[in-house]
Amino acid sequence: MHFEFASAARIIFGDGSASQLPQLARGTGSHALLVTDSFLPAAVSRLMDALKEADLRISHFTVSGEPTVEMIDEAKGIAAAAGCDHVISIGGGSVIDTGKASAALIPNDGDALDYLEVIGAGRKLGADPLPFIALPTTAGTGAEVSKNAVLGSKAHRVKVSLRDNRMLADIALVDPQLTHSVPPAVTASTGMDALTQVLEPFVSHFANPLTDGMCAEGLRRAGRSLRRVYDEPADAEARRDMALTSLLGGLALANAKLGAVHGFAGVLGGMYEASHGAICAALLPAVMAANIRALNAREPENPALKRYECTAQFLLDERATAQDALDWISETSALFGIPGLAAYGLRAGDFDEIVDKSSKSSSMMGNPIELSGDELNAILRAAL
Repeated sequence: MHFEFASAARIIFGDGSASQLPQLARGTGSHALLVTDSFLPAAVSRLMDALKEADLRISHFTVSGEPTVEMIDEAKGIAAAAGCDHVISIGGGSVIDTGKASAALIPNDGDALDYLEVIGAGRKLGADPLPFIALPTTAGTGAEVSKNAVLGSKAHRVKVSLRDNRMLADIALVDPQLTHSVPPAVTASTGMDALTQVLEPFVSHFANPLTDGMCAEGLRRAGRSLRRVYDEPADAEARRDMALTSLLGGLALANAKLGAVHGFAGVLGGMYEASHGAICAALLPAVMAANIRALNAREPENPALKRYECTAQFLLDERATAQDALDWISETSALFGIPGLAAYGLRAGDFDEIVDKSSKSSSMMGNPIELSGDELNAILRAAL
């Protein structure tokens, strides 16, 4: 057995831990590119004030929607002109990916597209990224501990990754209290993403003993808290569970890849106006069912079949079956009011283009079995 494990240089988790940001930032540099959402919750505004009171110079860059190559080029220009020496992201996955990509590209020449896989020139980073501190305000993507940033290209109608081991955050500061003000719809979609990101690495053929333990713990916490955090937004224990599930999923996917849900999600997110978590929620039951059918038909000895049974037992109880898990995931999506993909404009006439693009994605390479074009088309049809 051979595997590697890479993660953020330092991970700090716990209620109230965000109060450490000014001290940590002062130890990182003197002039930060601060990346946030365009809408600032009170807790984020207080953190910004604390940074200024700590005599840090701040160049503020706001993110609306999901990050694009144009957005990264703009942030890079602002930071380079101001002389920023480190980057801080406070926000959801889009904000963290924007900061992560900016930190990587500020010291390197060229545009963002030059460094992207699939649609760009695929150049490797020459200079090391600027120091990067990530504070998530949602419990979903685990971007604070992953080594890639997902960027959209409107010209190509797709999302692809900027990827390098050096893009791992220097400090991942995870304070579940920052997620308490997240509205129910965002709690639902990001929570489904967090669930997907502890399930897909667990059944991936790149799984290893370290990621297995993280996924198992994340699945247990999601099973007991995913619905609860939606029904009871002020439940601090449920918020902690989902923040930790998100963190564990980020650690796992960075080292064991994902699967067909995320293989599709990057393409669909680039073609339609839909949140990443909602796309994952719509796809997860269909992908899970397709994988189980394909494994039973072609690779009945594949350990992923047993792992799907274990997934059900972690999520529910020791007697649960893979079908029980499928039913629970589908019911959870329905309870959250997450629509099928047709609601975002997906039509059968788009399937061939989506399958072609998705088949080339890095995430698809982690799927436990290679799915045929017909099987991939059937997943899209089931997710409509």
